[in-house]
Amino acid sequence: MKEKFKNYLNNDYNFDKATLLGIICLIIVISGIFGWLYEFIFYFFNSGMKEFYWRGGNFLPWINIYAIGAVTIFFLTYKKRKHPLYIFLISVVASGILEYIGGWYMENINTVKCWDYNKEILNFGNINGYVCLRSVLIFGISSLLLMYIIVPLCFYLATHLNKKLFLIISYTLCFIFLADELYNLIFANLFSLPRASTIYKKLGFKYLYF
Repeated sequence: MKEKFKNYLNNDYNFDKATLLGIICLIIVISGIFGWLYEFIFYFFNSGMKEFYWRGGNFLPWINIYAIGAVTIFFLTYKKRKHPLYIFLISVVASGILEYIGGWYMENINTVKCWDYNKEILNFGNINGYVCLRSVLIFGISSLLLMYIIVPLCFYLATHLNKKLFLIISYTLCFIFLADELYNLIFANLFSLPRASTIYKKLGFKYLYF
């Protein structure tokens, strides 16, 4: 295991475009699920450990901004993967910018306030409710997990599985999650179809929508 990790740090992988896209697909799926789990746990504590809430706007446990952030961090820091402090600092800054822009855009353009740190615990360093020190520090730590656990795992799968099997698995998983996202984000509105939030609320889920 140590040898494989050293190879990840020291060797430059020359993946073809299809395989690299498969790796990106896995990062999208894993990071989106990770973000959903983080928010599922956090908002349990934020509610005084009384209620669990379903987060995100999808049927599946996946949140898009975490996937966007993970792919961004991957491309910003991969060549500096030997330097964890660099990864952490770049991730803190990049995730803070992404979170602020995303929060501002959703509230001012889409008229939906997806999160508001003014109403959450541990909200020190809060800027307009869009970003706070706690969130960017957690994202910085999460980026270390991304670059030193998730990405090496994806590389391992890409190099040890049959290429066709790897691509089928990665593309299919990503397609399922993105189809869910597109349905709830676009098609449900265009064709007046029931969204995940509507259905889950009817089923009795405690639902925090965005």
